[in-house]
Amino acid sequence: MPDCQNCGTFVTPAYARVFTPNEIDEPRVCPNCEDAVRDGADVRSARSTRNTG
Repeated sequence: MPDCQNCGTFVTPAYARVFTPNEIDEPRVCPNCEDAVRDGADVRSARSTRNTG
């Protein structure tokens, strides 16, 4: 089962299929990583907060 590479949280195979390149099985960040975003091959803090909720 795929897990988030940043926080280790389980993600569904459908989420991994949509949000990762074909050759990668596990996303670098997930919805649980509230203030993290992908930046090239790395993960970085978001420059602005996500307005969720």
